[in-house]
Amino acid sequence: MRLSDIGDKELINLSDGGRYGQLADSELLFDPATGRIRALLIPQYQGRFSLFDRGDFMQIPWESIRNIGEDIIILDISMHY
Repeated sequence: MRLSDIGDKELINLSDGGRYGQLADSELLFDPATGRIRALLIPQYQGRFSLFDRGDFMQIPWESIRNIGEDIIILDISMHY
């Protein structure tokens, strides 16, 4: 599967059903020694209605991904926060 194939999938938290946007809005954090993906960096928007008001990123370990479905990516964020 290519990254372009999953970029438009919605990120959903398994523990509370929270929505974290689409994968395409996130950044990937790589391990420089191995080249493997370490984490997703999901933007945390500060303003409720502002498109350009970006705050910090929430770092979600790659191992938190439980399933990649047809329309969504299921994350288990409770195990890290």
